[in-house]
Amino acid sequence: MKMFEVRVLDLEFESQTIVMNESDAEELHVGLGSRVKVTVDGREAIANTSFSSFLVARGEIGVCRSLVKLLGVSGGEQATLEVMTPPLALEYVRKKMKGEELSYNEIFAIIQSIAKEELSSAEITAFVLAQYFKGMSDREIEALTISMAESGEKLRFKEKTYDKHSVGGVPGNKVSLLIVPIIAASGLLIPKTSSKAITSPSGTADTMEVLAPVTFTIDEFREIVERVGGAIVWGGGLNIAPVDDIIIRVEHPLMIDPLPQMIASILAKKLAVGVNNMVLDIPIGRGCKAQSKEDAEKLAAKFLKIGGKLGINIQCGITYGGQPVGYTVGPTLEAKEALEALMGRGPMSLVEKATALAGILLEMGERAEIGQGHVVAKDILRNGKALLKMREIIEAQGGDPHVKPDDLPVGEHVATIKAENDGYVVDVDNEAVKLIARAAGAPTDKGAGIILRFKRGYKVSKGDVLMEIHSENERRLSKAVELALSLIPVRVEGMLLGRVLRDNAL
Repeated sequence: MKMFEVRVLDLEFESQTIVMNESDAEELHVGLGSRVKVTVDGREAIANTSFSSFLVARGEIGVCRSLVKLLGVSGGEQATLEVMTPPLALEYVRKKMKGEELSYNEIFAIIQSIAKEELSSAEITAFVLAQYFKGMSDREIEALTISMAESGEKLRFKEKTYDKHSVGGVPGNKVSLLIVPIIAASGLLIPKTSSKAITSPSGTADTMEVLAPVTFTIDEFREIVERVGGAIVWGGGLNIAPVDDIIIRVEHPLMIDPLPQMIASILAKKLAVGVNNMVLDIPIGRGCKAQSKEDAEKLAAKFLKIGGKLGINIQCGITYGGQPVGYTVGPTLEAKEALEALMGRGPMSLVEKATALAGILLEMGERAEIGQGHVVAKDILRNGKALLKMREIIEAQGGDPHVKPDDLPVGEHVATIKAENDGYVVDVDNEAVKLIARAAGAPTDKGAGIILRFKRGYKVSKGDVLMEIHSENERRLSKAVELALSLIPVRVEGMLLGRVLRDNAL
């Protein structure tokens, strides 16, 4: 061990990190990303190493913001460094990379090491990529789900609870903002926890955050749900399955969501908050997690099997995912459209999908007869009960219960993509729409996103605006427009696609 003087750095890293002078690191045979134990006046922390000869001099270590609080330092203190042996969990990550099946104890060890920040971002990435390329057995996914649920707080309600979740893949999927108030207005308890976007331009939590805060303690969440019957909050703020949020941060720049991790991510949070009954939305179509009905049925069977082992009653709704739900993509634009739907002015695709999935939950909760759930859900939406309940939820979460769609500001920098010829919209590319909206700044910039003016099957004339791109930043808007012109997110063609004559048919 060697003594170092602490230098406080106004920097933050994804994991707890110290910065060493390159010469000190070479002398102590410390590699980039190595784990060290830092001790200051009896206080200890495990950190990863980074190097710089500019930020710190020889004999100094730079301490990032999260470590400053943990170690209680202000600069000038003496610290000792001890190089740590790699955790055993790293051996299990390597085992998974080889395609070998892991035991429950091995998976539990990996999750615990992630929770304790013993694995670096690169090592967590290796675990995610191993799942992506090598897959996992049902037994491994079950173990992963339980281990993740055990990594944080757990919650139980006295009444039976209901929930809805989507496997994602379809931009503009803001249906939870309709489903939660419909179910709560029926008298069923729906404690909805949501993730923020990983690969999409807006997760449910991102969209709800436009209307009200979504970050609460687990006790605050319980109180809101028990008082008004439902809530829509960010799961990451509750310390439920916190390892999931660490893994999501790794997945985000990669823009991947491996199937085993996706299943465990969804079910771990449901398990942690005591969800008894859940409807799972599985969209099908190009760009979705399931490309066909057959794919969706296989995915549904896996969720039902693993959910059953965990004590969660799951029913799956296979939905059309060939183009965005509604006409908007991006947090604020989607929040506006959801409010409009609750007020009776929403697009048919959004209303139909939301009430169909809500109907399944109403039937599961015996609030509607089998086959009548869709009708009952529509009645709750049309008679204004869902809007009143949503306003209660918004107020309970600290938002303005009187908010109107026009109160929500969108990105002031706007560009339009126009039709270059007369014809019909023959395709709206989900993946292109997602990439363009993200390039415009969504979901980080709440006002960024896309408004689609026409969808598949619509007749358009040359010069019609096919798409409006909103951004809070001119540079991002330019990038989004450049991407839109290269990807062609909305394709227009005439009804006659070609002509075959006898001569060229032979």
